[in-house]
Formats: sequence, C-alpha cells, structure tokens
Amino acid sequence: MPEIKVTPLGAGQDVGRSCILVSIGGKNVMLDCGMHMGFNDDRRFPDFSYITQNGRLTEFLDCVIISHFHLDHCGALPYMSEMIGYDGPIYMTHPTKAICPILLEDYRKITVDKKGETNFFTSQMIKDCMKKVVAIHLHQTVQVDDELEIKAYYAGHVLGAAMVQIRVGSESVVYTGDYNMTPDRHLGAAWIDKCRPDLLISESTYATTIRDSKRCRERDFLKKVHDAIERGGKVLIPVFALGRAQELCILLETFWERMNLKAPIYFSTGLTEKANHYYKLFITWTNQKIRKTFVQRNMFEFKHIKPFDRTYADNPGPMVVFATPGMLHAGQSLQIFRKWAGNEKNMVIMPGYCVQGTVGHKILSGQRKLEMEGRQTLEVKMQVEYMSFSAHADAKGIMQLIRQAEPHHVLLVHGEAKKMGFLKQKIEQEFSINCYMPANGETSTIVTNPNIPVDISLCLLKRDSALGPIPDPKKQKLMHGTLIIKDNSLRLVSPEQAVKELGLSEHHLRYTCKVQIQDHHSEQDTLNRIYNHLKNILKDYPIQHLPDGSVMVESILIKISATSDDQSTKDVLVSWTYQDEELGSYLITLLKKGLPPSIPL
Repeated sequence: MPEIKVTPLGAGQDVGRSCILVSIGGKNVMLDCGMHMGFNDDRRFPDFSYITQNGRLTEFLDCVIISHFHLDHCGALPYMSEMIGYDGPIYMTHPTKAICPILLEDYRKITVDKKGETNFFTSQMIKDCMKKVVAIHLHQTVQVDDELEIKAYYAGHVLGAAMVQIRVGSESVVYTGDYNMTPDRHLGAAWIDKCRPDLLISESTYATTIRDSKRCRERDFLKKVHDAIERGGKVLIPVFALGRAQELCILLETFWERMNLKAPIYFSTGLTEKANHYYKLFITWTNQKIRKTFVQRNMFEFKHIKPFDRTYADNPGPMVVFATPGMLHAGQSLQIFRKWAGNEKNMVIMPGYCVQGTVGHKILSGQRKLEMEGRQTLEVKMQVEYMSFSAHADAKGIMQLIRQAEPHHVLLVHGEAKKMGFLKQKIEQEFSINCYMPANGETSTIVTNPNIPVDISLCLLKRDSALGPIPDPKKQKLMHGTLIIKDNSLRLVSPEQAVKELGLSEHHLRYTCKVQIQDHHSEQDTLNRIYNHLKNILKDYPIQHLPDGSVMVESILIKISATSDDQSTKDVLVSWTYQDEELGSYLITLLKKGLPPSIPL
C-alpha cells in the first residue's frame, strides 16, 4: 500500500524550530525551516544530519516550503541553504518573500553584531538564499516537477501566512503552518476548501485552550493599560514587529482617540516602519474593514503612536512602549524590561506565547528573581500580565479546520506534548480518524488508500440514470460496466461500447444451476405449475412459456428433466446472464422451497 512518512526535525512535541520532512509518492518536501528562541547554541537550528551526514541537501529534497515569516518558521533558512547547502526551489508567498530577509537580517545583527557569535550566516548568505525563493499566489497550483504540485491557502495569523496542500498523484498532504480561525482587527480568518487530504499536519500551540470572546480580552487589555497609566506607571508590551503589533496599535490608537488620553505611546523603530510599509503594499491580504478604511486613510499611520528613542526609557511619567522582540529573549524589549522591572507601578503585558527558556516564559511562570548575563540578579517588582492576543488557532479552531478540510488522518506539531496528547484523544473520538504526534527525529508512517480516478462514458451514465431514481451526488453509487485501461487513463464504458472500440467479438456468458424438486406430476405438468407459481409471485416481470416447453423470465431460462431412478424427483435447470444475477439467485431460492400443493397444472 502507498504510504506517507512524516519526520519532524523541529516542532515535534515542541514549540519553535519548525521543520517537518514529508515523504509522499517518492518525493521529499521540507515544510518550514525555523530556529528555536530558547537556545543560543547548536540546538537553535534543526538537526539536518538526519537527512544526510555529509554533503549538500539538494539531492535529498525536491523542494522547501515556508509557511510565513516568523523566525521559528524561517530563521534557519540561510543556514540550511548556504552553510549546509541546498540549491533547489524554496516556495513562499509574496509578502513572506518581502518581509523574511528583513527579519533574518535583524536576527543576524542581534546575534552576530551585538552578541558576537560565530558560526552564523552572513548578510550575503541571506541575499543568496532569497535568490532561490519562488513566490507563489494564493489558490495558484504550482507544478514543482512533473508529479509534485503545491497550492497555497489563506491562513490568517500574520501578513502572508499560508497553509499549503502538497499533491503527488492521488495522494495529498495539507500543512497548516501557524493559522488563526477567528478574524482580528487587521487580518481575516484562515480558510481551506473541502480538499479531503490523506493527511492534515496541524499546529497545536493552544491545543487545550478555548479562548474567551475577543471583545472581553480587548476590554480587559485597555483597562489594564489605562489603570497603569492613571497611577503614573510605565507599560511595556513586548511584541514581534509584525502581526500582534499592528493589531494592538490599532486598538490603542482608537482608545486614546476616544478617551482623549495624553500619555505618550511609543514603538521601537526600525522594523516597524518597514512593517507598516509592507502592510500598505499587501493591503489585499488584510481584512475587509481595513481595505474599506484604506480608501479614506491608512490605518497603519498612527496619530498617537510615535517612534521610540532608547533615551525615552528614562523619562519620568507614564508611557506605553511597544518593543521587539515578543518573548523578551533579546533586543530592545529586554533592555527596557531591565530598566523598569524594579518599580511596582510599572507593568509588562505579554500578548502572546513564550517559548521555554526565554525571559518571557520565566516571568509568566512566576519567577521574580532572574539571573541575567554577567551573573547579575534582576528582581522583578513590576506587574506581569498575560493576555492572549496570539494569532494561533485554539482547540475549537483546530477542530473547525478538521471539519472544513475532512482529512483521513491528522498529525499534530508545534505544541507541548501533554496538551497534544489531550487534543489527539479528542480528535480521534470526535472524527473517528487516526491522529499522530511524533517527537523530533521520530517518523510517523501513514498508510493511504489512494482514490483512482476513472472517466465514465456519458452513454453509460444516461443508461444508468434512466433505469432508476436520480442518484444523490453526496452518496456513493455502484456502477456496472467494462473498465478500459489505455494510455495511462481508465475509462468505464458499456460492454457494447468496449467491444466496438477494441474490435473484439462478443461472447455471452451464462450461469446454470440445478435444483431438485419433489413433484409426482409429468415433466410438462411440473413446468406448467412452475410457470403459474412464478406468475403469482413475479407480477411485474414478463414470464413466457416457450414452444420448446421451457419457461423464460427476463433472460432467465428454466428447463426440467426427470431423474431416471425416481420419476417424482425433478431436476430443474436455471440458466441466466450476469445482468440478471440478482433475479437468478432469487428464483433458485424460491424453487428450493418447492412448489405449494395448491398450484394448478
């Protein structure tokens, strides 16, 4: 039987470093190529030695697909293509292709220029890597080669995020990347058609969470920010430059306008200006409301939100600062956090998921004394709040996507093992399908039952529908015909058409069965009694008495002969063609019961 093999090199029972290897129909595809925010050593990149111990990856991979620009999905791309070596095609959407190199360069600056790390990719490597990228449109079917094709669907989550369907022959896999099933203030909800793939590979970051209404969360967020400002505190909101940042900026901008608040709001510059430029450029990827508003004004040009200068962090009085990155693992957000952590008036609001090992994860776990670089201890007195404005699907959203796509199997990645286990059970119970959750380096093998497409001749369809009621297109239907395999295609036609097309002589196949019945009458009288008996029972069928003394029902022929030993035991021969198989079987069952005594001659 054909099978699909899936091996996570990253994001197997873990969040971060997404990199999934899929083998389907003799093709090898790498889905995402990310880095891990929680590590600063070799573990930050996927272990590519799983593919090959030495040499380049080109000959082992048919293509690489990147779902979106977050670094845990694309951060290892230049390392993989330039340092390990891969020259094949890398597919991503147009917004991802535009934003990915900016984030990679920013990440490189922090790691190499500020932390002084070696064994890392260079700016030139990022440029060379991006030359291998092929940009794709949503709903565009792309032929990677003669057999492998891919198609992207809208995933919500962040600008340019896509789910991808991979198809080889009749086998298919859908990889979700990160997705969001609820629309937000700047992006729409993920959508996919009822493609019924053999396997759906889904993220499961929030596998056990069912989020409350977005309105409540937004109200709660605004109240917390407002309260902190009122008591003269400073509010730090660590974000990634694209995605939640724009979402929360739109929210605060509207609130400040409505409440006529004067406290300054800042955004750490650099990336954000570029980010907003791309939101303007790819406006079609945003939701309906933003597209409508865009005619009058650009929602990403803010009146109350100003660029941040690092000297502002020491300014007295209240302020709100959006700073990158979102997990407090480096950069400006971490610097500001260190300055403000000691004052209980201040507040940090973590608006999204934090990977284990990051400062964000530590403070959310309740740690109030942190060991920083240079063996310094930082005491956290500021208020720590967590509010999920994450753009990931929650448990309800994951179930909704499964309902939408109707896969035959599900495989979970990008989540914590315990939570995955709970969701796996829920999926298997509700949909009665197998669900897998391999760890990193572990392979799951999914056996597929491929559908073989067959063209049916119009004559056969017309003849079939004329015989019975109009078939329900949603239900399966049994068709009788002759299967012709010619030039790698299969066609089902009527036997007459097959004989004519192939120039064959026609043969008629009949089945004959012998039934013994007890009847003391003569052969002819017994046959008359059979004729009368069948006329009483089969009122809707034409029954004929033929000149040679036999009886005919449709194509079924009934003859009789007495056994030489015992005149009262008669051998009844019943013969039929394959078209009347059902009726033939029914007549044999009827005759085996014998003839009732009341039947006239």
